[in-house]
Amino acid sequence: MQKPDARPLNKRDFETLADFRYQIRKFVRFSEQLALKHGIKPRQYLLLLQIKGYPGRDWATVGELAERLQAQHHGVVALISRCEKLGFVERRRSSEDRRRIEVRLLEKGDRLLNKLARLHRAELLSLQGRFVVPNIRTFDHQ
Repeated sequence: MQKPDARPLNKRDFETLADFRYQIRKFVRFSEQLALKHGIKPRQYLLLLQIKGYPGRDWATVGELAERLQAQHHGVVALISRCEKLGFVERRRSSEDRRRIEVRLLEKGDRLLNKLARLHRAELLSLQGRFVVPNIRTFDHQ
């Protein structure tokens, strides 16, 4: 029996992967253009989103944000600094662990994020049925 990852992909496999990637790119492009239209850079929007959407709490550390953004730590530090200057976020020393710095949304960042997130949600709802994760079982030929 062949290992699933050792089997060559067929034309349909490539079509499925290509279409899924196309749909992702269309949504990402929509998101980038929407952010720019509202006066914020796409990475700034993503930072605000990851802070607000961090599981279980309303803040995140630089390391956690770097992981969620799939970015280098030093780049995220610079991104946070730019967002601080714009009044979107603040860094706050943790009251539980004085070594930990928490990155939190400020009211201005929260207002903008809510506006953009509603528009993103509406776009995702309009894509229902077209933006679908492919059934990975189609890759498992027996």
